[in-house]
Amino acid sequence: MATDIKDTAHAVEAAAVMRLLPARPLLLALGEPTHGEDALLDLRNELFRQLVEQEDYRTIAIESDCMMGLVVDDYVTSGTGTLDEVMEWGISHGWGISAANRELVRWMRAYNVRADNDGRPVSERLRFAGFDGPLEITHAASPRQAFTALHDYLAARVDADLLPCTAGTLDRLLGTEERWTDPAAMMDPSRSTGQSAEAGRLRLLADDLVALLDAQTPHLITVTSRDDRDRARLYGRTALGLLRYHHWMADTSPARMTRLVGVRDQMMAHNLLAVAARGPALVHAHNSHLQREKSTMRMGGMPLEWWSAGALVSAQLGEEYAFVATALGTIRHQGVDTPPPDTVEGLLYALPEDRCVIDAPRLATALGDTRPAPRVSPWFGYAPFDPAHLPDSDGIVFVKDVPQS
Repeated sequence: MATDIKDTAHAVEAAAVMRLLPARPLLLALGEPTHGEDALLDLRNELFRQLVEQEDYRTIAIESDCMMGLVVDDYVTSGTGTLDEVMEWGISHGWGISAANRELVRWMRAYNVRADNDGRPVSERLRFAGFDGPLEITHAASPRQAFTALHDYLAARVDADLLPCTAGTLDRLLGTEERWTDPAAMMDPSRSTGQSAEAGRLRLLADDLVALLDAQTPHLITVTSRDDRDRARLYGRTALGLLRYHHWMADTSPARMTRLVGVRDQMMAHNLLAVAARGPALVHAHNSHLQREKSTMRMGGMPLEWWSAGALVSAQLGEEYAFVATALGTIRHQGVDTPPPDTVEGLLYALPEDRCVIDAPRLATALGDTRPAPRVSPWFGYAPFDPAHLPDSDGIVFVKDVPQS
């Protein structure tokens, strides 16, 4: 059995990952079981460089605010702003302070500039995307930025009579930012504005603006670039997604939290499908957002279950979506010590490699009827690999020991 398991392990290289797959996928999703560890982000960066140089991948999409991500994309493609500004304003969830994220953005810009400083052709430039919604644990953003950007785009390019509202009407209905971003609304639905009369009107207007964007596509193709049209679609998706999210923040039913986590992953899935339309991309986020199986968690003592972004995208793309999970042996600075030997992590911890890529379906076959035990983490921030997901993962990146960042 030990020999069989060892035969499933390979060096952590892009080529080894590709050999696990039937063909190069449009979206290669690399999950992580915890956030905030630069060692895992350094590994992600290394794989992305190899995918760029060996497999012609040109985009990386990470679990960060899709609207803020436009700031990073502008920097890596055209040098807009400074690296310090981009790291402060372009990556959400507080992850702009990560040295590994900074190195990723710096390297992407340097790659696009090239040594001769002439810049690469547009078709060869690396692109950056955030694919999360403008959402944080404590609150959701106002839809104002996305809504007004979409309205401005259309107002400059189509007959004013076709617009469903004026900018002034939109401003009045949106009201103050604080009306939308009150952190108390996450736990108290009565504090949310998401089911107010104004919010209901805004959802209809957002739908009308997105419909107008679609209806005017033949004209817009002649007057704006693909990037501008893609951004307009992003504005529309984001405005509608945020309004939907705020609607369920105001809900009082037992399904409220399930709806919220589901809407978030729907927003992620729609953004990932838009990324895929541009060409092959590496996707990086928590395993729970990228796996094909249903995701589960407990929040406020309640069990939640929903279909992740990966499950939704996989249903659309089939074999053009691939998912490689990451599992860890120890995170000792967080109290996560050597895994029990009868868990997936424990079996992999016994291998000699400090890190390796595992052929997950072959590992499942090698184990046969011996089902590994679920690992229980003493730290809430680490989600152990679910052994039931072995047959549904294309691979596992295993890192034996995570050093303190």
